[in-house]
Amino acid sequence: MRTRSLSATILTAALGIGTVGAVALAVPTAGADPHGRPPHALSVRTVLSGASLNHTFTPAGGTITATESLSDPDDVAQLGGTLFVGFQNGVGPTGGPSTDGNRDSTIVEFTPVGKVLGQWDVPGKADGVTADPALGGVIVTLNEDGNSALAVVHPGGNGRGGSVTNYAYNKPLPHNGGTDAITIWQGRIFVSASAPGTTGDPAPQPQYPAVYSVSLDTATAVATVTPVFYDEDAATVANVGSHRGQRTTLGLTDPDSSEAVPFFAPRFAGQFMLTSQGDLQQVYVAGAGTPFQHLSVLKLSQSVDDTAWPIGPGGLFATDVGADSVDVVTGSFGDQPVVAVTPCGSNSAPSTCPAPGFPADYLGTLDPWTGQISPLVLHGVPFTPKGGLTWLSAPRR
Repeated sequence: MRTRSLSATILTAALGIGTVGAVALAVPTAGADPHGRPPHALSVRTVLSGASLNHTFTPAGGTITATESLSDPDDVAQLGGTLFVGFQNGVGPTGGPSTDGNRDSTIVEFTPVGKVLGQWDVPGKADGVTADPALGGVIVTLNEDGNSALAVVHPGGNGRGGSVTNYAYNKPLPHNGGTDAITIWQGRIFVSASAPGTTGDPAPQPQYPAVYSVSLDTATAVATVTPVFYDEDAATVANVGSHRGQRTTLGLTDPDSSEAVPFFAPRFAGQFMLTSQGDLQQVYVAGAGTPFQHLSVLKLSQSVDDTAWPIGPGGLFATDVGADSVDVVTGSFGDQPVVAVTPCGSNSAPSTCPAPGFPADYLGTLDPWTGQISPLVLHGVPFTPKGGLTWLSAPRR
């Protein structure tokens, strides 16, 4: 495993702990905390801009190289104190070229203060980006709707060199869709089966996996997939209320983000979690991938993308597609998980969105007992979360 030493002073300064910006952001009034608690004030700063970076590519059907700025930042991850973000650069959801013929996403490694340490192009649309300490690298899923593949970026020491290994799946993915989020749970690689039924029968279907366990053969560059659970498996209702504890049948149509719930979490500690964004549901799995696994489903009050569990001093790094940036959010988050709320990502959202009842994306907290989401108050640069969240704790002095 590669690690990088960053001093506590530099990282604390980078996270801006204790500082608050001057510009207030508007947040939706819908979804106020049902318990009447005031939202926490948080500060937002930009640490990396895609407009300041570029990559060189050969347009589809052409022979002469071109250069463009990086765009469409999505997932973000951290490894050994440095961060990685995937810029999708306009590539289509099945790997088709952007309007200027580009077919490559770019993975960028950077420090918490925004210093770029390296970047690597990967073929296709980079959706999931997750660090795997066992590999000493970053796993990237490609193409969320179909023609999916996987890549592993092995950064070089001191931000130099490095390599990319491109993997093909061992068989056509049986959910007839693509791949998205990656989570390392108890040493295993779990990948969400996104966009089920892009071809073939429409989702949900009982034979469509919702999550795969993936093993990598470095000698053959083949990624072998094994289903963990399916879109219509049975689960226990987790929401507090009269139906809590009842058994229900899942009907997942949009498996998307996933996380390993930290052991300090107020609920579902240590479990694997999958968010079905369009369905407004999170599925929590105890004993994932074992004969004893148990699924619980939490119905949410809003559609969400990524989830994080901030604790102690540190910063929440998040992507903003509209601003083409990676931002850091600091301040007092409280004791509930934080979510990137995506009302327009709901299956019931209108084709033109935002719209009445479906506001623009915002950052919120999630009550893991009721599924209710409450907006957070943000100060600093304008910020609309869309995609990845990752928490980076400040080192102890």
